[in-house]
Amino acid sequence: MPTPESGCIAGTLRTEEGVLADVDIELTSPSGAEETVTTSDTGKWNLSVTEEGPWQVTIVEDTLPDDVETEGKVTARVRLGATAAALIEVRTTNYSSERSFAEYLAQSSANGLRLGLLLALASVGLSLIYGTTKLSNFAHAEQVTLGGMLAYGLVNVGGLNLWVGAALTVLICAMTGWTQDRVIWQPLRRRGLGLTQMMIVTIGLSLALQYCFQYFVGAATVRVVRENPAVTEIGPITMTQQSFAAMAISVIVLAVVGFALLRTRIGRATRAVADNPALAAASGIDVDKVIRLVWTVSAGLAGLAGVMYALVTNGIKWDSGMQILLLLFAAVTLGGLGTAFGALVGSLVIGLVVELAPVVGIPGDFKYATAMLILILLLLVRPQGLLGKAERVG
Repeated sequence: MPTPESGCIAGTLRTEEGVLADVDIELTSPSGAEETVTTSDTGKWNLSVTEEGPWQVTIVEDTLPDDVETEGKVTARVRLGATAAALIEVRTTNYSSERSFAEYLAQSSANGLRLGLLLALASVGLSLIYGTTKLSNFAHAEQVTLGGMLAYGLVNVGGLNLWVGAALTVLICAMTGWTQDRVIWQPLRRRGLGLTQMMIVTIGLSLALQYCFQYFVGAATVRVVRENPAVTEIGPITMTQQSFAAMAISVIVLAVVGFALLRTRIGRATRAVADNPALAAASGIDVDKVIRLVWTVSAGLAGLAGVMYALVTNGIKWDSGMQILLLLFAAVTLGGLGTAFGALVGSLVIGLVVELAPVVGIPGDFKYATAMLILILLLLVRPQGLLGKAERVG
């Protein structure tokens, strides 16, 4: 494990058929010193070092099984206090990199579903905020970044258990949502500030949070957990165990949110405020309390999305939220502004379009543009979105 005085080089030797145990790996420091480690029964290996710089990592090919081949060498750049991953490609001699179209389609669909579920956790909250306040919150994506950053601090730096750290992260993020509404948004609403001015405030808050992340955490990508994630194969689909867990948690949490909106008093009150705040207030609903609860829950969901996004992508950095902000707004708009279930459907559509675009021959650099094109075409036909309600203009 890395310390302020030492770094760590780690990796896992795995072919397409499984892990490789009892394989020797030689590591050469920048000064020329040599170390040798042996992979464990799970194929994992690591070495604690005190010298920064580029380390050469080489497999001792005589210790490989006869039917395994490798290029055998990579360079790991070591920093004290951090873990450097050294991933050496190994494969069996009968390995073929070609995949059938059906396998490619299945893998891309699974990746799209994973992305869609993670986007849904954040976009549902964004849609609820818009539905109850009509405010487009451009700082919402920074709540996603905040979740990843807090998990990094609690789990990686603080040494907490991942589940405990994730729970605390969600709780802290929810508290930031409560604080935002209490300190910023409720006073601005009571002063009668227009939605355009408040939207500009959210943009300023977004920029301020981004530079706070960069100042306090740095510009580098940080990881929530130090160990390399284990990989699981289900038919043609290959994903990390963290990805499968993130997808399962997303489904459960989204189901709970949906049940709460449909079957509980506070859920019905939230939908009433979204439909007509004045009528909801006249019927005895405390609109300010409902809006504050929406901000709290939305921030907590975004924090949870940030934790899982950092785990699935194997890291998070100060501008990660900005990179997915457009996808969040696209999902909310596609599904129908202000509708939580529309945001869920829109997120799944956006996630699948982004990941399936390369399958049909669209270059990877254009996959996000493809999602935006789908959004534009749909809005030309159905301006209110997939699940939105048509409104009379004029």
